[in-house]
Amino acid sequence: MDLPKPIYELEYGHGAQYGPEEEAALREVLAAGAPSCGPRVKKFEEAFASYCGVPHGLAVTSATAGLQLAMIAAKVGPDDEVITTPISWISTANAAASQGARVVFADVDPRTLNLTADSITQKITKRTKVILLVHLYGQCCDMDPIMELARRRDILVVEDCAHAAGAEYKGRRAGSLADIGVFSFHQQKNMVTLGEGGMLTTSRRDLYERMLSFRSLCCRTYDPKGKYLAIDESKLPMGKHYWYLDFDDVGFNFRMTDAQAAVGLVQLAKLDGFNARRIEIANLYCQHLRGIRGLTSPYVSPDVKHVFHIYCVLVEPEFRLSKEDFMWELYTSKRIKVWSHYMPIHLTTAYRRLGHAEGECPVAENLFRKYVSLPIHPRMTEESIAYVADSIREMA
Repeated sequence: MDLPKPIYELEYGHGAQYGPEEEAALREVLAAGAPSCGPRVKKFEEAFASYCGVPHGLAVTSATAGLQLAMIAAKVGPDDEVITTPISWISTANAAASQGARVVFADVDPRTLNLTADSITQKITKRTKVILLVHLYGQCCDMDPIMELARRRDILVVEDCAHAAGAEYKGRRAGSLADIGVFSFHQQKNMVTLGEGGMLTTSRRDLYERMLSFRSLCCRTYDPKGKYLAIDESKLPMGKHYWYLDFDDVGFNFRMTDAQAAVGLVQLAKLDGFNARRIEIANLYCQHLRGIRGLTSPYVSPDVKHVFHIYCVLVEPEFRLSKEDFMWELYTSKRIKVWSHYMPIHLTTAYRRLGHAEGECPVAENLFRKYVSLPIHPRMTEESIAYVADSIREMA
């Protein structure tokens, strides 16, 4: 079979899709000297927070940095436990581990692959400080029972929204559903900021201020008499002041640049359109793949708007090929690059060394033997979608 001309679209691909609007925004930043964390960062933070429906946004260098700031805001330390999912990029668990906390993995729902209130309840102890959940693949967790559970026990909840910019749960957007939301704008995500970038969202002023301080080396500005002026330099008073700087803790430089933020503002305006195309592609996949024995398409909860950062199928035992053979044949015979998102974190070498082992999350471990991520991004054509689906049907 001849391959369609836009073969690059059949690789796993990047989510990044730039146009003349991003180019124009970058030219404006260059003309202004391309500052770090300048006025466009502030505008991007305000716009993204408003989009999510919360008062505070904080732009950072990556979601990994954002997750670390979220754990710092929660004051997570060596005597604490953080409950999270085994199915995510390792940065999720590392955010807690890097603070010296014990990472506790709860099992996932076999349909959504997300944490549930029931699985979390089984792992809660007196040491549980944070529930760190992930809206996996672009589908929000069932948040109401999780938040009710957390509020009864005074546990802070952080939602890892790296896959879920624009996703919704019962009409509310990801990033507004818990105490802190953490987003990624990495080059593969639904919206992007020049390769890397991230955003924190929260409705709590105390958490915002703590994250804001640690984002910029815990630097505080004072007047000559020792009066504290501001954490946020954009809010410093004008006039003849002679300020000096002090540092009240060991912080970080996790600041976003104005160039990234300028692109982020353009991308945010396009996000709903990008997501609409992803949903359309997912629906086409479901139509094309329907009825294939041993292949299960993604389950979508009726309470959510799934934005399909990843389109994940399950290769069941009834399918003609094993998962590994299925992935290899697609790549070698059809030039279609698929992936397996993700190896369960508790089975990685790093977490085995911390005492984790097989049997800890049996549902997640069983799903890992099945799930395969198909190419999905807004640049895909109907021709390339059909080619992927027809290639899979040939293997069934």
